[in-house]
Amino acid sequence: MEECIRVLIADDHPLYRKGLRGLLESVTGIEVVGEAAEGQEAIALTEHLQPDVILMDIHMPGVNGIEATRRILHMSPSVGVLVLTMYEDDDSVFAAMRAGARGYLLKGVDQEEVLRAINAVSSGEAIFSPSIARRLIHYFSTLEKTVSPVFPELTDREREVLILIAQGHTNAAIAEKLVLSPKTVRNNVSTIFSKLQVASRAEAIIRARDAGLT
Repeated sequence: MEECIRVLIADDHPLYRKGLRGLLESVTGIEVVGEAAEGQEAIALTEHLQPDVILMDIHMPGVNGIEATRRILHMSPSVGVLVLTMYEDDDSVFAAMRAGARGYLLKGVDQEEVLRAINAVSSGEAIFSPSIARRLIHYFSTLEKTVSPVFPELTDREREVLILIAQGHTNAAIAEKLVLSPKTVRNNVSTIFSKLQVASRAEAIIRARDAGLT
């Protein structure tokens, strides 16, 4: 017999909890083991019931959902917390992620999406509403652009050649590896030496390794 996913609902709105319970109880393979109206109650019920997944609202009386998530995962790290909230601001999203939530859905998503997210989170996956996922992608792509590359004076190709030099490859080996002509590699090496203001291959290797390129 297949085991049920044991779910705890933590939300301060009775009607919303009732709606969720009705949805989940109509589905084979999911069992609602309890309901909490605020964060401290969710923490206590988790300790007592040990659910597989918690559907966690963020704004609740007393201990909020973020702090409750943090305390619950400190106590029971195997529990999957799926935030289900109306709030999609960056502060709420990233606070939930830092607290250890595995998923973040906005209230109003399709019922099928909620069920899919519960199954995903119970399996250890991370899942987000499409708008939240887009925000995360934008955030991390922006963050990547703000990080200065090592030796910004070098082109991407020159940096690639420098890494291979630091790994001990000869010019001939670099040419073969990057599918370049030997002359192009020699020109790249000469330009690298000039930009880094080094006089030898050994100095270039030291600079590269000191910068963490290898």
